[in-house]
Amino acid sequence: MPDVTNTTGERLFRALVGGKWLDGPSVNPAVSPSSGQAFAAVAECDAAVADLAVREALDAAPGWRAAPPAERAARLEEVERAIRASRDELARILTLDQGKPLAEAYDEVDETAVYFKMAAADARTLAGTLPASASGERRVMVQRVPLGVIGIVTPWNWPYTMGAELFAPAMAAGNTVVWVPAPTTSACSGALAELIAATGLPPGVFNFVPGPGPVAGDAVVSHPLVSGVGFIGSVATGSLIAARAAGKAQILELGGNGPMVILEDADLELAARATLEAAYLCAGQSCTAGERFLVHRSVAAEFVERVVALTESEVRLGDPFAEATTMGPLNNEPTAAKFDRHVSDALARGARVCCGGRRAPGYPTALFAEATVLDGVTPDMAIAAEETFGPVVPVLAVDSAAEALRLTNSSPFGLTAAVFTSDLERGLAFAEATRAGSVNVNSSTNLWESHLPFGGGAGSLSGRGRVGGRSVLDAFTEPKTIIYPAPRAG
Repeated sequence: MPDVTNTTGERLFRALVGGKWLDGPSVNPAVSPSSGQAFAAVAECDAAVADLAVREALDAAPGWRAAPPAERAARLEEVERAIRASRDELARILTLDQGKPLAEAYDEVDETAVYFKMAAADARTLAGTLPASASGERRVMVQRVPLGVIGIVTPWNWPYTMGAELFAPAMAAGNTVVWVPAPTTSACSGALAELIAATGLPPGVFNFVPGPGPVAGDAVVSHPLVSGVGFIGSVATGSLIAARAAGKAQILELGGNGPMVILEDADLELAARATLEAAYLCAGQSCTAGERFLVHRSVAAEFVERVVALTESEVRLGDPFAEATTMGPLNNEPTAAKFDRHVSDALARGARVCCGGRRAPGYPTALFAEATVLDGVTPDMAIAAEETFGPVVPVLAVDSAAEALRLTNSSPFGLTAAVFTSDLERGLAFAEATRAGSVNVNSSTNLWESHLPFGGGAGSLSGRGRVGGRSVLDAFTEPKTIIYPAPRAG
């Protein structure tokens, strides 16, 4: 990795364009949400740098497209090995930049390596078909071919995996990519970009352009030479990107308001422990987080009691580098302010704080939020209707499975859901009736296996298309039909 520092001696992460490291018009400090201290600096790129990156990606596209799939796979496997070899460094800078506990950072690094391993395997098995012709005088073959340049814009909650699950399979399919990371985690993203650049990928296949979404991101997704766009993030930004990228292939994995439904026959200890993962993993900053907990009234009091007890005994807020810490700070002030706003609105409308409910005092920054359980939540409260993205368990009592299903499907979101019941047939029936892209039975909404398709249900605000496994590879390729004369014997 290049050892570059700025004038203050901090490590400087630059743009990667066509295999060369470039400066942007300005430089921004990377500030740790846990300490409040700057630990690096990142180039802030403008539309001109983004344009150059797209053009370099376009220049590299023919050679990469022509490379045998086995060669592309070998290059991606080289990235996988480099990630595993740099596991400690990548985890440490992820915790510095994002704020998640170091153990969670290691998990994210490991999953990032898995995405490159899967993409390499998928590159080797990319196949077409040989459909029959209407005439005996002709033969037909249909190949899967890459689209060209893919623009990728990713969020700050999972900076490595959200990028890798898009650009690894996109490159496996023979596309070149331009990656615009979230500004608040562009330092750790820059570390990953440096690692990728040091492998055997040809110049221009992978390009990295840090900068503001409305500037660098917009310039990439709206660029006329970009053929496909992958975005993971908020509904509001996703809607803008969908419009700006009109006519291009799109994968948009947007927000969620995932309900966890606990029916009267559920194993409450299992449900309570799953709640901790659903609500507090990454401090609740996940599109798959449990955002509302629809609990049958007959077991609601016991469920709340169990969740509060587990929260108070097992969730340890603190320095994300400390071994005992299980939950770190929120990543940024707008997210923390929304947590405040949603909790305040719920209390004003009659909800009750069972534990937590505020920013935690005594920490180096104001971004540490207490693990929070709210009882007496109603559907009209902002915390039940919107995506909070914070460490909170809002409990809504329901009188039947039918009411829980109605509340689940009345949400404009449709990303994930979960249902807890001791009757598997009942759980499967609920899952089939739920309007969501993914439904888990007796496990947290945060459970997902990276080789499986994942995305929002049709007609919801949670996006279009799928990430996971071959989904991205299929989305960023297209069928090419070739008709040729039938061979003649003799």
